Amino acid sequence: MKHFVSKIGFKLILVVGITSLIIISVYAFFTIKSQHSVLLNEVERHGNQLSEALKKSMHYEMLANNRESIHNMINTIGEEPSIREVRIFNKLGEIIYSADDSDIGRIINLQEERCFACHAEDEPLHRLPINERTRIFKKETDNQRVLGIINPIYNEQTCYEADCHAHTSSQTVLGVLDITLSLNDVDQQIKKSEFTILLFSIITVVGISFIIVFFIRKWVVKPVSGLVTATKNVAAGNLQYTIDITQNDELGQLATSFNNMTHKLAEARMQLFQSDKMASLGRLAAGVAHEINNPLTGVLTYSSFLLKRTKDKPEIQDDLKVIVRETKRSREIVKGLLDFARQSVPKKNKADINEIIDRAYTVIENQLNMNKVKFEKNYSTDLPQIVVDSNQMQQVFINLIVNASDAVGPNGGFVKASTRPIDLSPYGVIQIKKAECSKRHSLIDEHNKIDGLPTIKFLVRQDEKEVIFRLNSIYGKKEHESGSIINTQKAFTIECPTCAISLKNENEKCPECNSSIYTIDTPGQGQLKGCINKNCYWQTWPEIEASGRREFIEITIEDNGSGIPKENLSKIFDPFFSTKGQKGTGLGLAVIWGIIDNHDGTIKVESEVNVGTKFIIRLPLEPMRKQ
Repeated sequence: MKHFVSKIGFKLILVVGITSLIIISVYAFFTIKSQHSVLLNEVERHGNQLSEALKKSMHYEMLANNRESIHNMINTIGEEPSIREVRIFNKLGEIIYSADDSDIGRIINLQEERCFACHAEDEPLHRLPINERTRIFKKETDNQRVLGIINPIYNEQTCYEADCHAHTSSQTVLGVLDITLSLNDVDQQIKKSEFTILLFSIITVVGISFIIVFFIRKWVVKPVSGLVTATKNVAAGNLQYTIDITQNDELGQLATSFNNMTHKLAEARMQLFQSDKMASLGRLAAGVAHEINNPLTGVLTYSSFLLKRTKDKPEIQDDLKVIVRETKRSREIVKGLLDFARQSVPKKNKADINEIIDRAYTVIENQLNMNKVKFEKNYSTDLPQIVVDSNQMQQVFINLIVNASDAVGPNGGFVKASTRPIDLSPYGVIQIKKAECSKRHSLIDEHNKIDGLPTIKFLVRQDEKEVIFRLNSIYGKKEHESGSIINTQKAFTIECPTCAISLKNENEKCPECNSSIYTIDTPGQGQLKGCINKNCYWQTWPEIEASGRREFIEITIEDNGSGIPKENLSKIFDPFFSTKGQKGTGLGLAVIWGIIDNHDGTIKVESEVNVGTKFIIRLPLEPMRKQ
């Protein structure tokens, strides 16, 4: 309970609810008071009108001293249910006419409520204003409220000059017409109005309370709770947690800023983690080089010595040659691991890719046979030679074929190696390996990949929102990603995530959809331009397009093994990521990636679980021209 009371939503609802209750209560009080006053004023007005009408109706009957007619008129009026008493008494207080015959001749007490207006002082008033003729009081008999109306009958000229009267002209008041009206109906109406207003006030307070609760929960409580949950997740180390943004107010902006903050924290953590991994890889490579190179040197020395001593034994020489060659290659593998960590340049020479694949197969032929894996070849016979580092490429094919054999499993299967020459347009083929803003900040995002390739990251701002937009790094590919939909019909900016400098081209529009476009630098290869419209994604790279179609050698290594889950496809080239559990180091494909990348080639993977996997490598026959 204490925890619930301390919540901001409860406090807001309580404050707004109490404020609404006070305002509505004050409004109800003054409304009831106003209606009470209006009803009584209307009754008083009606009573005064009735009194005046009755007095005027009896005027001529009084001049004629027609007592019977006056008495009949008073009796008739007195029969009305709302009229309690109708009386006329003279200046001495003697009742001379009354709807109740028992009252005639009785002397009234001048201190009664009804007489107080005229006889409050020692001398009676000579003139009584209309607004002072009424009094509300309670009858002693039934304790009900009544309205008393006294209407003085003044001595007019027609009265003191009439033959039937003995009044002198100096006499002011001849008598008083006294009417008493019951307020029972009025009081019931007032109670009914009070009940109606009170009920309306309660319903209004309850309705407003529900509305307040609904909207405060929707606009305040839920967003704040989401922020609290998000902060707890981030505090627990879950930097991938994001808040669903459902509103554009300050809390929505806060949620957007929070998501951007956590994203940047995640990127910083990934960069730190990547740096740690690369440092670990460097230490591992140095250790491997130190620990393995010495025994390898011994093996190479003795095998070379035996090779010289067995010139007359060709059957032994063949085996020794394999030992020497593979020992040298093992030494090159260790060096290649160091090269991967240090990003060294490969030693390239002209070579036949088919021969390199055959050498790789020879090394692991026995292992394939033991695993009941059939190796199938589908080589192109007219394949031109290509400039590559033969040792590094052999390492690539050995790793891929061994991985394929492991994926096939102990029940057997096939691994197929195919080669062919192809020529392709740069559009949809060439990878954008370098992308920078005008301040030379790299836009390449190594940690968020599409199809296993690093992406190109922009920061798009629209409607006070920040959206991370990632381009597929393959020129012309449309599989881009965005944190939310960007409305290209509204104003937006495209910025470098590092320095916030604009990447938006203000001088050109997309030729296909007329949206604004971005322009980024690709060092040595000109500028890349494109559109971020979700239905367009137009791109142009003039420097690359000018080079025309390019010739490649395409190598595919295919198996019918267990396949790779879709969620792992973007991670398989990451260092230390392995699908083999404790059996793998997670370095094989990372080394392959570095080798292919250093050969200006591309590698991609296609896989389906329980169907098989295909690695497709494309190596250019001629290196990309540098500008």
